[in-house]
Amino acid sequence: MTSGALKPGETHLGLVRRARRMHRALTAAHVDAHCELDFTSPLELLVATVLSAQTTDVTVNRVTPALFARYPDAPAYAGADRTEMEEILRPTGFYRAKTNSVISLGQALVETFGGEVPGRLEDLVTLPGVGRKTANVVLGNAFGVPGITVDTHFGRLTRRWAWTASEDPVQVEKEVGELIERKDWTMLSHRVIFHGRRVCHARKPACGACSIAKDCPSAGIGETDPVKAAKLVKGPEADHLLALVGLER
Repeated sequence: MTSGALKPGETHLGLVRRARRMHRALTAAHVDAHCELDFTSPLELLVATVLSAQTTDVTVNRVTPALFARYPDAPAYAGADRTEMEEILRPTGFYRAKTNSVISLGQALVETFGGEVPGRLEDLVTLPGVGRKTANVVLGNAFGVPGITVDTHFGRLTRRWAWTASEDPVQVEKEVGELIERKDWTMLSHRVIFHGRRVCHARKPACGACSIAKDCPSAGIGETDPVKAAKLVKGPEADHLLALVGLER
């Protein structure tokens, strides 16, 4: 049994049913959920994900076109001029450390995997700077292998929803994986992250404009007035999200 059943009086079966109801509602709410990093190959996604640490996907997407054009494959990264790459990566922050990571990543791919990105989690996590989160992003979005990506939003929301009590990303991945069917893991990750960025904000969630509020044990910790909550909803699909709960801006 998972230890995530935190809602008072809720059985494990009740938790599974509630989690799956919430996922169905998230599916209806975030119809355009997707990986927000731009890429055309497993290598591009791997590098972009490594670069996304401590910055936004928008910033990474501004930098990667020039990066990918200059370094089209793993050998190019492995033999890159450090100063030149640092200038390209400067806008992402921590650019010296990220340059080290990307060059080391290219070298490891060349030396161990023939220059190709491996399609197995146990291989990906041996690469410099690649943990389970990055590996699951690559597996789910570049290889079609279901994986749960536990980033800041995912951990925060699943704890808020009492799907888990754990702060450990590996344990969160395990416990949530027991609630949601494996085939849905990759898209679940996108939908939860979208919800965290658009509705269930860290400091002031838009509870009064949330389509899963009825199943959320934390409903009410944020703005409950529907009109005020509607103003907190972000993103280009805000009108759709508000329509689901009978609101408009």
